[in-house]
Amino acid sequence: MRLAVLSMGCLAAMAAMPLHAQDDAQALRREIDAMRQTLQGMQQRLDQLERRGEHAAAAPAAALPETPAGPEATAMVPNNGVLHPTQVLGVAPTVLPQRESVADPSTAASRPDSAAGPTDPDLKGFFAIPGTDTVIRIGGYAKLDAIADSRGAGDEDQFIPSSMPVGGDHRDVSNFNIHAKQTRFSFEARRPTTHGNLRFYLENDFFGSSDGYQFRLRHAYGQLGNTYAGYGYSSFMDPDSLPDTLDFAGPGGAGYLLVAGIHHSFALGKGNTLTLAAEDPDTELAGASDAMAAVNRLPDVSAIGRMERDWGHLQLGVVARNLAYDGDARRDRVFAGGAQLSGSASVGERDLLLFGALGGRGLSRYTADLTGSGLDAVVGADGRIDALDLHGGFVGYTHYWSDLWRSNLIYGQLTLERNAALPSDAFRQSRYGVFNLIWSPAPSWTMGMELLYGRLQQQDGARGDTVRVQGSLQYNFIK
Repeated sequence: MRLAVLSMGCLAAMAAMPLHAQDDAQALRREIDAMRQTLQGMQQRLDQLERRGEHAAAAPAAALPETPAGPEATAMVPNNGVLHPTQVLGVAPTVLPQRESVADPSTAASRPDSAAGPTDPDLKGFFAIPGTDTVIRIGGYAKLDAIADSRGAGDEDQFIPSSMPVGGDHRDVSNFNIHAKQTRFSFEARRPTTHGNLRFYLENDFFGSSDGYQFRLRHAYGQLGNTYAGYGYSSFMDPDSLPDTLDFAGPGGAGYLLVAGIHHSFALGKGNTLTLAAEDPDTELAGASDAMAAVNRLPDVSAIGRMERDWGHLQLGVVARNLAYDGDARRDRVFAGGAQLSGSASVGERDLLLFGALGGRGLSRYTADLTGSGLDAVVGADGRIDALDLHGGFVGYTHYWSDLWRSNLIYGQLTLERNAALPSDAFRQSRYGVFNLIWSPAPSWTMGMELLYGRLQQQDGARGDTVRVQGSLQYNFIK
């Protein structure tokens, strides 16, 4: 009926047209046919909308379907204005086995086209900004750590074997400490574009000072499609391989660095990617006098190949560096670099094996134990730079006793070459061991106990070790 009225209106309007416009009957007939097809299409769309409205009115609010995964997913905002957890438009699901992690480095990690990660496969907690395609999420967690050391551990808040005191009476003094510095806040925004998914990620914690709760930047970056720019994890490291510990530092033999940089990933098909990166350099020298200044002439450049499958992943990364100094009497520079092989593998139904091994020259900056230690290279008595050999690694095993209980057994080691130009009390080797029991009675609530052992050996052979017991209680904002 509505179609007939609209058609008659069109005919009446055309009848009132000037006489010279009615002469071309063929042209008018084509126009009428086109308008009729348009009206029919609009009528069909109207009928579909009316049927959807009747179906939605008849269905109870509690029976709203879950948001579908994949490109069809959209943010759900019910009529009552309550924002529900939702998946994100156009984001590819992870192919890696799902896992739990207290520190959760995988959520902050950059991925090709900003895909979901193994610790956050559903990307829950996002809500839409009205009138836009952008969704945002406020994330993070509150975490309290109670720590007891049998001997002096150097760092009271994190377990870092390279900081342990060796010799003297102070190393035999036990210590107890409670802190909440790992408490973390994050802000994330995502939206689809014609050039791929756009992601902005910002994250902070309170590890900015050793004697207080100074707010510290951990991540601040943007990513469009496969191109990343900003501050965050180095491309050389592999967050998905880091084991699940209550201790924030983790094994010293793991690759770990927060740095400003830019990188781009190339999809090679079937879950394989190649990433090329240029990152902010920082030459860390030992043995340099006041008349010598470290110089950064070129960015650190890395290339990373990665393979992801439903059983886990493998990643091989290489980094090339230029270490240099400028002094009053002379200057010198040397090329350095190294490689890291890391990955994960599912064992049985839920267990997981995690591992990493690295080695090279001038690679101390890229390790969890020696970042900022000034042991990339040493300046000898002849004024020449010698990039220091380094190798290490770790292995971790996660076992799920049940849906609520899990444990992790982890061992790591890091070794630096002996060099006569280094001080006798400089780092030579560290060992790191962990066993924990973690209970998650609810997705947002995690608590556990952890036993840690660490040992430090210096260049002169002197050794020190300690045992730490750590208990943690954590509340997640999103899970």
